[in-house]
Formats: sequence, structure tokens, C-alpha cells
Amino acid sequence: MEPLMKLWSFDLVAWRGFLFSALILNFIFACQLFFLQPLVSALDTKPGDAAALFERVTQNVKVKKYSESLNDLNAAIEADPTLQEAYWHRASLLRQLCRYEESEKSYKKFLEMKPGDSAAEKELSQLQQAKSAFDSATNLLDTGDIKKALEYTDKVVLVFSPACSKAKLLKVRLLLADRDYSGVISEAGYILKEDEDNLEALLLRGRAYYYLADHDVALRHYQKGLRSDPEHGELKKTYFGLKNLLKKTKSAEDNANKGKLRLAVEEYKAALALDPNHSAHNVNLHLGLCKVLIKIGRGKDAISSCSEALELDGELIDALVQMGEAKILTEDWEGAVADLKEAAEKNPQDRTIREALMRAERSLKLSQRKDWYKILGVSKTASVSEIKKAYKKLALQWHPDKNVDNREEAENKFREIAAAYEVLGDEEKRTRYDQGEDIDDMGSGMGGGGFDPFSGGGQQYTFHFEGGFPGSGFGGFHF
Repeated sequence: MEPLMKLWSFDLVAWRGFLFSALILNFIFACQLFFLQPLVSALDTKPGDAAALFERVTQNVKVKKYSESLNDLNAAIEADPTLQEAYWHRASLLRQLCRYEESEKSYKKFLEMKPGDSAAEKELSQLQQAKSAFDSATNLLDTGDIKKALEYTDKVVLVFSPACSKAKLLKVRLLLADRDYSGVISEAGYILKEDEDNLEALLLRGRAYYYLADHDVALRHYQKGLRSDPEHGELKKTYFGLKNLLKKTKSAEDNANKGKLRLAVEEYKAALALDPNHSAHNVNLHLGLCKVLIKIGRGKDAISSCSEALELDGELIDALVQMGEAKILTEDWEGAVADLKEAAEKNPQDRTIREALMRAERSLKLSQRKDWYKILGVSKTASVSEIKKAYKKLALQWHPDKNVDNREEAENKFREIAAAYEVLGDEEKRTRYDQGEDIDDMGSGMGGGGFDPFSGGGQQYTFHFEGGFPGSGFGGFHF
């Protein structure tokens, strides 16, 4: 009985092993049937199976599943190296992807198997044109002929290789070099729709936002790229470069607000030095620097900074206003009035601009009137006695009788001296003059309310001064 039980136990184990092996073999067969269907179809080489393969490849290309299509074609060729149409389809797909060397090999293999095929020869010729156009566009980017390079790139993308990501990225680089930032954002956006982690597209699109001074969006593009590749050299450089620029800019603005003006000047200059080509941002740095320089009285330097801002943006009204303020500091009254008047015309509702213009116009008018202190050679704080003394000295010096050889010049000088004394010798008139009131008629040419010591005509003149000649014992003198 015991031997019988052992035999039965052995048979049961054997049957279990047999059944397990059968299950494993069936599983392997099913996997082969499921995963290697393209290979099986290619091995059959039946017209219907090949047609189904190429139809599947065509449909995958339409939905931009290029890798799946290439895998199908490569599997078919590996299974049946004589499958001519697979070489042609693979060559065409590789050409569209601008993998030109691989594409050329597949075209030539097809033509070896089917010499003289006109369609294949035509596509091979297009491949050569596409490769030439791509190389030309790349070279033209280096030489700076952006317009021509874009024409070649469009020829590649639109005609010969519509799936060529390299050509699309080259076009984005060309648009960036041409400062067509909207175009960069648009074209790079199409690439990112197909491949959201395309690092170069993220970098180029981020740069476009950067040069538009949309720094937050630029940073998001750089950060997304760095999450995929933390060690990407260009992304790291641009990301940390932008962070440094923003830090310097904020430091300059904070110091200006805190009244640390000289430190703010240095910070503004440091920020401007980081990227001289960043026009959209630098225009505000130049303007900020101009305002600080005005506050510390450096009018000439302020004019230079405001000029830089206006060169970048000629419609920047605030820069025009600050330019006018800077010119007031340098006593360029006419220039100040011109700039402020232009600003007022562009923004007539701004009261601050109107007030600045009125100040400039008043300063211009004051600058054009006679400087009586200068004519008498005295300071604005001179006493009454000093003014009289200066008047006496100059009147004697330029008395026409003492200047026979230059009588006409002497008469003009004497008129000015007399007019100066008429204003400065009168306490009320002098006060009004010092306050900037328009009192030109009080001594500006003797034709208004003033007097002309030579109005009597002829050669006989008499001068009378109330109380005698100032500072002397003369009651008057004649000549």
C-alpha cells in the first residue's frame, strides 16, 4: 500500500509541473502575438498586412506620434529587409524630422531595391534642398542676416520638414535675435505644446518675456526648465542673472526712497551695467538715476541719464519733465521751457508739469532781464552806500566827455549805469526787483518810466541828481 501511495504522489507532482509549464508557454505566446504584431504582419508580407502597417504609420504621423511610427517601420524592416515600401516611408518620416543623414540612407536603400522611382528621387532631391536651407539659415544667424535666415528656415519647416523641432527652434532663435519678442513667445509656445519640457524652448521663451520686462513670467519659464535639468548651464546663467538684476534694482530704489542718494546712484549704475541691451528695463533705471542726480544737484549728469531714457522711449513724459528740471539746474532756461512745454502738451491735465513749466518760464524771463547788480559791479547784498559809491565811480569812468574817442559806447554804458542806479538806488524798486517782479519798465532802456540822460539832443547835456551827485559835493555838472 505504501509503494502505491508514493507512486500516486509522484504522478500528482509531475502533472502539476506539466500544467504550470503549459501556462507559461501560453503566456509567452500571447505576449508575442500582442507586442510583436507589426513584426508578424511584416513577416507575412501580404499586401493587406503591409497596407495596414503603412496606414497605421500614416495615422500616427498625423497625430505627431513620430516615435511610434518609426518603431513600427524599424520592426517591419528588421522582420523583412526586402519590404521596399517600409524604407520609403521611413525615409520620408526621417526627412520630416530633419534627420537628414538617416533619411538619405533609407532613400538610397529604397532606390537600390527599386531603381529609377521618380517619387523617391524627387523626395531625395527635396531632402538635399532642406539640408542646404537649414545649413544656410544656421550660417546666416552667425553673420546677422536675420531676414534671409528666416526665409530659409520657413522653407525648411513649411515645405520640407514640418516636424523638424531643430528648425523650429532655429526660427525662435532668429526671431529673438531680430527682437521680435511676440513672435518668439508664439513660436516657442507651439513647440511647448508638443513638448512641454523642451528646455531650449523654455529658455528662449523666457528670454522673450525677460526683454519685454515681464520678469515674473520669465522666471517661471527658467524655473520650470531647471526643475527638469538643475544643471543646465544657460538656464542657470539666465535665471541667476535676472535674480541679480532685480536685487540691484530694488536696492537702488530702496536707497533712493530712504534718502541715501549717493549710494542709490552707485546701485543704479551697477544695475545698468548688468545688461546694457535690456532696453525695456533700463529705461526705468536711467529715469530713476536721473531723478536721484537732480536731487543731489548734479544737473549735467542728470541730463545725460534722462537723455538715455528718452532715447529708449521718446514718449516717456516723466523723462521729459525730469530733463526740464535738470536743465533748470544748469540754467539752460530755454531748454527747460522747451522740454516742459512738450511734456505739458502731451499731458495737459498734469498740474505738477504746468507748475514746473511756469517756474521755468519765469526763470527764463528773469535770465533775459538786465542784471543791475552786475552792471554796477556789486553783490546782491550790497548796502545803499556801496551802491552809490559804485554808481559814482562808473558814472565818472564812462562820462561821455571823458570818452571822446568812443563816445557812442560811453553813452550806452552811461545809460545802463543810470538805469541800474534808478532801480537799485530806490529801496522799493530794489525789493521788487529782488523778488523777481517784472519791473523792466523801471529802467530797461529809458523809454518807459525811466529817464534818458541824453534825451535833450545835440551835444549839450545837463545831469541833475537829487541831493547832488551821489557820494560827492557836486550839485550837478554840465558838459
